[in-house]
Amino acid sequence: MKIILKNGLIKGEKNADILIIDEKINKIGPANSIIDTDAEVIDITGLIVLPGLVDLHTHLREPGREDAETIATASAAGAKGGFTAVHAMANTLPVADTAGVVEQVWNLGKQVGLLDVYPIGAVTVGLQGEQLAELSAMADSKARVRIFSDDGKCVSDPILMRRALEYVKSFDGVIAQHAQDPNLTKNAQMNESELSGKLGLVGWPAVAEEAIVARDVLLAEHVNSKLHICHASTAGTVEIIRWAKEKNVKVTAEVTPHHLFLDEEKVSGYDAKFKVNPPLRKIKDIEELRKALAQGTIDVVATDHAPHPREDKEGEWDNAAFGMTGLETALSVVATAMVETNLMTWKDVARVMSEKPAEIGQLADHGRPIKENEIANLCVVDPNISWKVNAEETESLSTNNPFNEITLKSKVVHTIFRGKFSMKNGQVQK
Repeated sequence: MKIILKNGLIKGEKNADILIIDEKINKIGPANSIIDTDAEVIDITGLIVLPGLVDLHTHLREPGREDAETIATASAAGAKGGFTAVHAMANTLPVADTAGVVEQVWNLGKQVGLLDVYPIGAVTVGLQGEQLAELSAMADSKARVRIFSDDGKCVSDPILMRRALEYVKSFDGVIAQHAQDPNLTKNAQMNESELSGKLGLVGWPAVAEEAIVARDVLLAEHVNSKLHICHASTAGTVEIIRWAKEKNVKVTAEVTPHHLFLDEEKVSGYDAKFKVNPPLRKIKDIEELRKALAQGTIDVVATDHAPHPREDKEGEWDNAAFGMTGLETALSVVATAMVETNLMTWKDVARVMSEKPAEIGQLADHGRPIKENEIANLCVVDPNISWKVNAEETESLSTNNPFNEITLKSKVVHTIFRGKFSMKNGQVQK
């Protein structure tokens, strides 16, 4: 199979033609210079070519909650969003705390074949926070797990967290922490603020996140191990991570698209599509998160794609599930929040949505430079499109998209996974 991407802007900087043969980039030449009569020619004049996006944080729900999502539907959603690799969190049914379950997830991703699915293993058995899961067995499995997380729950026991950090050093693993002190967030429903009092909802204080982040960066420094902070959401968390990096602690951090874009005022209408863990914060937090992402204090954008069936999101706020979908809108949200505001360039987008996530996940074939002889994992973005999100027009099984009816700038139009279109002209190639 041969494809020529003609006259695209590589990372928004350099006009070029890209010839793809089979799985690899065969040749890169000046704009309109490559001719091959056997190739399919795609004119991408004015469009941006990025390395395929990599997501460190998704909930694919399979096995166990196929009513919310399957690996097939999530893979389609990812392809539509420009992703060529996603990491699947461990809070499935059964929990991905053994080699058998992570290999099941890995195999299902291979069978679908729209992108690479990399399982994240649980830190503790059953996510119960009582004893370490089979970390080495998962690391040695054919899924080759390198990231471990009890996401959805915090590893709140400091002794257990220390043991986990020490244990994964033997195979260069990383512990990804859901930073939420359970004692400070009992029955919490939204950000703790004047608004939470006004709405009569139990508040979720910023310190519940920040206290765990502070503890864990000190533990990571003490044992000289790798720590990743999931879904950073407060200005205080940014400050702690910045301090840790100045001390050369091995810490990385992610921010979600929704925490870059949506603030706590969205909760005022009690619409549970805005109910998420951690909660939407204040505008000042959004501003600090954006600055931190632009400066590199926060390393990556990760979607925390969390699909739910309608019945789990409808009804009273207190009873609704936490979580939002995000795979199909992530690139556009980042472009609107960061590129359109001149905080970042498209080269920076490649860094935070592809290159650095692939580095953290230790992925050999993703986040690579766009150059000859590399695997052709690419996405093509039209930076001139403005589009209104319609949550019903989704590849995901679930429609709990907080950006519904919001107009965003830029859109992925093609995704190429290992040399083949997984999404072409906006249509997933199932």
